[in-house]
Amino acid sequence: MTVTTRPGGESVLARIVADVRRELALRMTTVPFSQVEARAAAAPPPRDALPALRGDGLRVIAEVKRRSPAKGPLAPIPDPGALAGRYVAGGAAAISVLTEPNWFAGSPADLTAVRTAVEVPVLRKDFVVDPYQVWEARALGADLVLLIVAALDAPTLRSLLGQVHSLGMTALVEAHDQAEVTRAVEAGARLVGVNARDLRTLRIDMAAFAALAAGIPPDVVRVAESGIRGPADAAAYRAAGADAVLVGEAVVTSPDPAAAVAALAAAAATEAR
Repeated sequence: MTVTTRPGGESVLARIVADVRRELALRMTTVPFSQVEARAAAAPPPRDALPALRGDGLRVIAEVKRRSPAKGPLAPIPDPGALAGRYVAGGAAAISVLTEPNWFAGSPADLTAVRTAVEVPVLRKDFVVDPYQVWEARALGADLVLLIVAALDAPTLRSLLGQVHSLGMTALVEAHDQAEVTRAVEAGARLVGVNARDLRTLRIDMAAFAALAAGIPPDVVRVAESGIRGPADAAAYRAAGADAVLVGEAVVTSPDPAAAVAALAAAAATEAR
């Protein structure tokens, strides 16, 4: 795949984060932090996601995802809650919800709909760069928040991770190379995702997880992300040490989302850790 940058060399990730910061600045002037804080305080307590994502077999985090920068439109998803319910019926251990509007066609309303529909842990998947977004996630009922190492400097990563933990949530800290895995672990991550897709270039490297898994301590839950086309890929990730896989396109485009999730989990159900 050709490296996806602007002529000046700006990566896809940098462009997404710039858009997120503009949207965030507008939201922060429209909805004062005091309101977000009050909503977060009134939200039901967060679910503990770590036990749900580790155990015998492979756990599946199924994603509510309408589009992606790499593939464009994936599915219209008129009822995110109903889709999440089908994922859970197929055995999904958690649901990931894209809330970024410009590149992924997501919204906070999608997360609210999913939270209302299912009892499993729910991940707010967005480009979190400010504590305001962490409090937003809690106000929406999220149990997990995505933190992308490549989008954050070390002090900001550590600060946001501490904020997530202080609100009782779990951070899925996403890395794509050894330096980022090291930063995630040193910051105190308890849940580390290795993304086979480098968000700066949109390139996929299916060997990334196997190459990096050994650098993740055994007490940290390991998630393999991206590039999962079906059960064979899920089984390969499990054999390489994944506790869970995060899957979007393969399940959201399936005519039978419940069966797609069940097949992914079953493919590696008996693999030894």
